[in-house]
Amino acid sequence: MRVDFHTVFPLRPARVHEVYGPSSMSFAAMAAAGACLWIRESWHSDTLMSQGLLPIFNPARLLLARPKDQTDALAVAEEALKDGALPFVVIEITRPLNLREGRRLQLAAKAGGTTGLCIISDGMGSNAAETRWHAASIFDTQSEDSTLMRWEIKKNKSGTLGAWNVRWDQKTRRVHVVSPVGERPGSARAPS
Repeated sequence: MRVDFHTVFPLRPARVHEVYGPSSMSFAAMAAAGACLWIRESWHSDTLMSQGLLPIFNPARLLLARPKDQTDALAVAEEALKDGALPFVVIEITRPLNLREGRRLQLAAKAGGTTGLCIISDGMGSNAAETRWHAASIFDTQSEDSTLMRWEIKKNKSGTLGAWNVRWDQKTRRVHVVSPVGERPGSARAPS
């Protein structure tokens, strides 16, 4: 059974999802695409530059929280999800969540009607997550556009899994599903 991309993205609201992979931060920015709280622990030497998100959404609609550790980050995330003042909360996770932590985030998202997204490392997924996505860039020699990615659902509580090649359209500010590189009209199909 082929899953329609639009049944799984945009992410289901009032739930917490997970993403990992080399393009996970791009996935998070595209999933938020509006007012968003982004939670990143302060000990990280690099920082999120809101101007870098300009092609995806207005950086004035981004609120960045920099708590000292994951315990404080989870507390901030839980309160923001429960409050519902912002429609989207991103939290960068640095250690695996236990079931209690993951469940608390889910309950907070449900209470506030807010969508949550945890950026995780491979192998750090929580059983409480609604969906878990893998996001990776795809190199396309036919295009100068650097937004071509492959998004794959690795876990979905509704039971449907799938994978899609997607591209960000800056004009419409939307994610579009595209054909795989070798299957596009006018492209030379790679030999099998």
